[in-house]
Formats: sequence, structure tokens, C-alpha cells
Amino acid sequence: MFTIDQINEAHTKVKSGADFPNYIQDLIKLGVTGFETFVADGHTVYLGKDRVEIQSEATYTVIKLADESDKDQFQEDLKDHQQGKTNYQTFCLDCAWSGIEKWVVDMSKMTCTYYDKAGNEMLVEAISTPK
Repeated sequence: MFTIDQINEAHTKVKSGADFPNYIQDLIKLGVTGFETFVADGHTVYLGKDRVEIQSEATYTVIKLADESDKDQFQEDLKDHQQGKTNYQTFCLDCAWSGIEKWVVDMSKMTCTYYDKAGNEMLVEAISTPK
């Protein structure tokens, strides 16, 4: 079974969205099968085999999410983040401003799905394999 400390260690290698595929591979090696990250405070619920579930602490002070989602702005901000132009904190702020409530990663499908406050799917992305 994995621990929050092991996950945090893997996360220290992430400097931008460009590092996300390698991070996912590190989590798979630990036994993580999926996770859900909440933009408002940065806490994440990690899932593993046999219904293992652990939750991280909030990683920053609560930020307000926009009441209305802006899919176009979000996609632009996500692209910048994936190109390494923004750090994680900036990406989370950008998500909040665009009305993104959370993202859900499914390791078996290798997808990352972003949702707004109303629970609408804003974007489903395939997670690429590391280069």
C-alpha cells in the first residue's frame, strides 16, 4: 500500500504540467489506481486496489472558484501549463478563475477529466506516456 509521504515524494519532481506523465507513472508504480484533486484547497483523494483510499491535506489556503465556467480560457491555461509556462500554484489559480472544481485521473483509462462546479465535464484528456 502507498502512503501520502511516497506520493508527496513523487510530486516533488513535478515542476509544471510537462512533468505530469512521469508523475502518473511514478504513482502507478506505487499502486495508485486513480485520484481526484480539488482546486479550492488542493487536497487530493488517492485510490488504490482493494478500495484503498487516502486523502492528502489541503496544500494552500482556500481559493474561490468562479461561479461560471470558461472552457476556452481553461483550455488556453492548461496548454500553457503543459508547455511548462506555469507552475502548479498558478495552474490551480487559473483553474479557479475558469470555474474548474476538480480533476479526476483514471489510471486504467489513462485519462484526466476536468469538471466545473456544476459537475459538467469540461475536458477529457488522454495522459501521454513519458518521453
